Amino acid sequence: MTQLLEAPQAPPVAPRLRPPRVSPATIGIPIAYLAVTVFGVWWIDIRPDALAAGLGDLARLVERMVPPSAENVPGILSLALQTLWIAIAGTGIAALLSIPLAAAAARTYTGPRVVQALARVVIVLTRAVPSLVFALVFVRIFGLGPLAGGLAIAFHSVGMIAKMMADVFEEQDAAPRDAIAAVGASRVQNFIATTLSRALPSITSLVLYRLDINIRASAVLGLVGAGGIGVALQTAIGSLNYRRAAGIIIVIVVMLLALELVSYLAQRAVAEHAEEHTVAQLYGAGTDAAAPGWNRARALRVGGGAAAVALFLASLTQLSFDPARLGTAWANATALLSGFIPPAFSTDVMLGIFESVVMALTSTTFGVLFGLVIAVLSTRHLIRFEPLSIALRGLIVVVRGVPDIVYALIFVAALGLGPFAGFLALTISSTALASKFFTDSLQAVDPAPIRALEATGANRVQVFVSAVWPQFVPSFIGNSLFTSDLSLRESAVLGIVGAGGIGFLLDESIATLHYDVTAGILIGLIVVVVLLEGVARWARKKVI
Repeated sequence: MTQLLEAPQAPPVAPRLRPPRVSPATIGIPIAYLAVTVFGVWWIDIRPDALAAGLGDLARLVERMVPPSAENVPGILSLALQTLWIAIAGTGIAALLSIPLAAAAARTYTGPRVVQALARVVIVLTRAVPSLVFALVFVRIFGLGPLAGGLAIAFHSVGMIAKMMADVFEEQDAAPRDAIAAVGASRVQNFIATTLSRALPSITSLVLYRLDINIRASAVLGLVGAGGIGVALQTAIGSLNYRRAAGIIIVIVVMLLALELVSYLAQRAVAEHAEEHTVAQLYGAGTDAAAPGWNRARALRVGGGAAAVALFLASLTQLSFDPARLGTAWANATALLSGFIPPAFSTDVMLGIFESVVMALTSTTFGVLFGLVIAVLSTRHLIRFEPLSIALRGLIVVVRGVPDIVYALIFVAALGLGPFAGFLALTISSTALASKFFTDSLQAVDPAPIRALEATGANRVQVFVSAVWPQFVPSFIGNSLFTSDLSLRESAVLGIVGAGGIGFLLDESIATLHYDVTAGILIGLIVVVVLLEGVARWARKKVI
């Protein structure tokens, strides 16, 4: 009997470990920002001696603002309330318009493609034009007052809310939609029963977040005559009554801090799992197995929704809508739109837009670096000192409470006209915004790699570099791009108060009825914003 001997098998070769590939966006985007920043430092003339002198001038201005004045408190509170009504009305109108717009713009839309294309164009255009620019246009159409401010907030907010709503709709599981469609439901019935109902908690968070932004925006619409507390602020600074200006700024900050608290409580109330140690259920048990019952969470959601609707309807009555103005408004709108054609482009317009872009990107770089330091100090990954964390977070909330253009007004008053004042204002706002985003992202990293490294005896720096930072990089790049996106919109209007950029020419073109120049400026801003958004989408695909 022949015995077959098997040839000995070679031991398996272990796969060769290779370091993960680094996306070009991870390296290219920071290098691009650094290059623009180096150029911006030269263009804006940011020098250590200028910064030192500016700090001295600013300190003297702050001395003149202390103690804040409390004169004419009823008038200030009335204007603050008008600011709140403008923000609520504009946000509510935008939320209602955004639902069908987002449904049409989402990839899940199954209707005519031309409708989807139009919806996406509207979202891009409304997001690209700052709310203060809309306010300038609507003041020209409807005249001075809160109606122009409410419409300006609404038109600008539609782009942001609709875009984020569309993202929420696209991220949902398709199984419920397919199931409802299979039983013969119409497209509208399917959308309401599956997509919209499941997205309500996320939509509520988006609207509350946008309301927070809009109150900051509406606080300065009075600078161009669109109602609110901005009129009093500009008057106080223009008349050198800095103590009164400080009092108005405090009112704005307190109002925004109160909104932060209301927003937090409202988001907890509408969250599906807001309460700890509860079963994951939307409704309580009802008497009928097929009918949902009531529980505390559902009662809070319904009560909060009813209160929000009542507040929105009340805000609409405060916009001072005058039907007699409609005839004049139509004539003004026709003259404005007809004056847009053909748009005029000039060297001054191009230089103004270029300066706005340089200001925005340079301030974003500084703001991102400062914000990263604050975020690291505010979380427990490296520095575990709770009083420092609480103090930094409180400081950021207060700093974010002051609108960018208010900082610009203060810096212009202290340092004079020019892009240096705008750069400082944008750097402060970018720092506050970036630190908030970075803090939230650092707190949300997966703790498993951190615990694994800690178990091996790694110190805090090693854990941060090896376990925290690699998870944080995608959020760092994405949030930095988003911060620069917002800074670009703000830099486009700071020139209205003399802080550099295209804002001065924009305000002047509308005031002197040179609408062809206005159209050229708006087209330039839209092109820049669309290009920046394209870069952001490319970066998210490569990095995130």
